[in-house]
Amino acid sequence: MTQIPGQSHYLASLAAGGLLFPSGAQLAMAEWEAPGTPPGEVPMWMAPLHLHHHDDEAWYVLHGQLSVRVGDEVVTAGPGEAVIVPHGTPHTFWNPSSETTRYLIIMQGQIHPLIEAIHRAERRDRESMQELFRQYGSELLDRL
Repeated sequence: MTQIPGQSHYLASLAAGGLLFPSGAQLAMAEWEAPGTPPGEVPMWMAPLHLHHHDDEAWYVLHGQLSVRVGDEVVTAGPGEAVIVPHGTPHTFWNPSSETTRYLIIMQGQIHPLIEAIHRAERRDRESMQELFRQYGSELLDRL
């Protein structure tokens, strides 16, 4: 077995938006930030309400707070706390506080490729986004 220090596609620094998603893996992990919400304003969802038909998704809060709607329940996680949303469960998430939140997001299967496809999409109308979600085994939902 050969080990090359700092040179492996199985190892990554997640700081500053790094991503760990080795070729052939069904799991990706990244450190992301959610901007704070100014006092008196409605928090911005970091993702529209959606579900993944086959993939679970999880968040681990490093700093700040992250609220996650899981089905009909809303949970708010603080530093050192985690939330897991099982596949098939409607969800979205947001930062409910005024300070920036840093968190790890753990994405299974097609979630990260879906996010990349959303960022590359030229058309962002609802119909186009619904089709894109379908292509990645997910479903864009209306508010419940």
